[in-house]
Amino acid sequence: MTLATPLLILVLLALSGFADSLGFFYASKIWQNGALSWSDLAKSSFGWAVGISLYIFSLRPLSTAGVTSAEVQTVVWFAMTIVGVVILSGRFLQWNRLDQVVAVVVVMALGWLLVRTSV
Repeated sequence: MTLATPLLILVLLALSGFADSLGFFYASKIWQNGALSWSDLAKSSFGWAVGISLYIFSLRPLSTAGVTSAEVQTVVWFAMTIVGVVILSGRFLQWNRLDQVVAVVVVMALGWLLVRTSV
């Protein structure tokens, strides 16, 4: 396996997670004012449509690389989705220090699981 395959997998899953994070970010605004926000609904739906499409495209190089476990396939996507939501909210730096540390540890733990379960 060349370096291009893991890089392609990482890029596709990162973009998928980021697109899904847009879906989650705008979904939180759909009913914020007590009425349906059609623009936020459209943005949310678009984010999820792009996210799941990129995820599906990532499955082929994952399978080619021998990664067939659902847990391993989703852990990078999950980490990128969480990071994307945190970035989009723009409030991470406003969290208290303990919560920031816990968030970083959780992302690192997901990385640990990816390494440990892919063996």
